[in-house]
Amino acid sequence: MDVDRIVDTALRLIDEVGVKTLSLRMLADALESGTATLYRHLRSKEELLVLVADRILGDVRVPAEQMDGLSWREAATVAADSFYASLRRHPHALPLLAAQVHVGPNGLRVRERLIGLLLSHGFPAGLAGRTYTALGHYVIGLAIQQHGPGTPRPDDQVHLRAYYHSLDRAAYPATSAAADDLTSVPLYEEFRFGLDLLLDGLEQARRALPEGSGGLAGTEPGGSLEGVRPGSVRDD
Repeated sequence: MDVDRIVDTALRLIDEVGVKTLSLRMLADALESGTATLYRHLRSKEELLVLVADRILGDVRVPAEQMDGLSWREAATVAADSFYASLRRHPHALPLLAAQVHVGPNGLRVRERLIGLLLSHGFPAGLAGRTYTALGHYVIGLAIQQHGPGTPRPDDQVHLRAYYHSLDRAAYPATSAAADDLTSVPLYEEFRFGLDLLLDGLEQARRALPEGSGGLAGTEPGGSLEGVRPGSVRDD
């Protein structure tokens, strides 16, 4: 048994039952093995979840030739689209992406490629890092709101729209007027609308920086480094 098989099986189980329900005993049973075997490869469930999050980031792949000739904005849009699509495939695993700073091989690859792309388009290092952070926060946050555990179903939106239309128009004229747009915009359209607004702002920030400026530092998407240790993640 190798780590790749363990991680792939864990991700499949998370897709089926969620992060909280997954246990090492459940994983061992799915692998037709025992927990003692798992502990020869992993220290804890926390370390396993770090590896699962990095496995999801491994799906974020855009061929280099697809980026050739694109502006920074077009290239950032392609990268954000790929990231969003990867997250949508694993809705039950989305909390993992918000809970960790991604320093596994795939997380490092994604970070290095996007920041390098921005640098190649003339972004100063500080703004390139800040742009990566802003895009990561946006994609992960919206994916959780749209597709994470417990998010509204299409039927819920229908009921919410009816509720908005039932409100007293004199007391809530703005909500009543926007009721349809608040509850019926397709999820991907909502994603692209917000992404375009964010990219507009980043372009303004880029143009406003004095020449030679290093920009500002940001805070990485994700949270804890718990569960990460040297050698706990491997390259493909």
